[in-house]
Amino acid sequence: MTVLTIVIPAYNEEDGIEEIASRVLAVKPELKKAGIDDLELLVVDDGSRDRTVDIATGISGVTVVRHSTNKGYGAALKTGFSQARGDYIGFLDADGTYPPEYFPKLCQVAQEGADIVIGSRMAGADSKMPFTRRVGNLFFATLLTILGRQKVTDSASGMRVFRREILEQIYPLPDGLNLTPVMSTRALHEGLNIKETPIPYSERVGRSKLSVIHDGRIFLQSMVWTALSYNPVRLLGLLGLGGLGAAATVFLSLVFIRFNGVTTLGPWGVFALFFALISAVAGIDLFALGVTFNYLVGLFYKKPIRQGLFGKPVFKTPLDQQFGWMGILSLLASLIVGVVSLALGVSGWEIERLWFYLLVSALSFLVGVQLVIFWLLLRVLDEISQREFLTRQDLGTN
Repeated sequence: MTVLTIVIPAYNEEDGIEEIASRVLAVKPELKKAGIDDLELLVVDDGSRDRTVDIATGISGVTVVRHSTNKGYGAALKTGFSQARGDYIGFLDADGTYPPEYFPKLCQVAQEGADIVIGSRMAGADSKMPFTRRVGNLFFATLLTILGRQKVTDSASGMRVFRREILEQIYPLPDGLNLTPVMSTRALHEGLNIKETPIPYSERVGRSKLSVIHDGRIFLQSMVWTALSYNPVRLLGLLGLGGLGAAATVFLSLVFIRFNGVTTLGPWGVFALFFALISAVAGIDLFALGVTFNYLVGLFYKKPIRQGLFGKPVFKTPLDQQFGWMGILSLLASLIVGVVSLALGVSGWEIERLWFYLLVSALSFLVGVQLVIFWLLLRVLDEISQREFLTRQDLGTN
């Protein structure tokens, strides 16, 4: 018998808990058509100080679980997950913003092979979401799409259905309102099959507990840290490539200007030059740091294959294994440009004609040293990683 457990976290929701619980229970006939034999409804009261518990307890078909004190939205959901008996677990808010009538559709998609089905408020269905929250959700969905390399339209939706057995893969989850974006981020990086189904979104009953600025900051922080714990080079590498791209653009522009006879720079030119220097050095640092962290994450999870910057190899030989010769080449270029500049200075060239080349020589030297250092560090980490993996393989251990 296939059972769906629906968890409703509730904190001071006396105005809306009876209506939403009744609407959930009313979809039971439609759930049977979707292949769900039974429905379990858990209301997790998160330390309410109003009549939420009294009202929920009086509803036939509802099981009430209580927190003696307020622990948070995520904590209430996790309590429900731990006590659920269903093969599938769903959840939605108690404020009436999400339509429980769409649970049969979500369950149908889940039974077609999805590990998590998200009710997306941003996928085209009628939505009464406030403008500021819509912009915020668009931002977080775009961020998750970039970090996880899979399009997601609603990373923070509070209406979902998932297979019970994936809990071990997506835990740990936070106790706060950021549970949903962290769940989405973990699921993507765990390689779970995520599907989205458009749902309408309504005005909530009562006052919203979400603070756009405070909770938005927590959402951003938790998503970034979660992504970094799986695949650091995805974020740090993209930032590094961005810095290198900006530096290359400035330097090519300066070279073009130089070959057109301009030997002096105004305030904006000097600013652009130093911006390029900082961007180049920081870009190398961020990219190499991301690769280094990926080795460390691989060692922690005991998996020799890291997810990488683009999810699949771009070069036949991984770029981090080429840091050595790239660093040596950069050091040689620095030496050549420096020696030539010194020779020209001794022969009578004015410093106004040489400063740019000397600056390029210094930058090449710094970049070369960084690349060689990171190449040595990564080779040591790669040796440790391979030794750990091969040892467990030879001994037949996991």
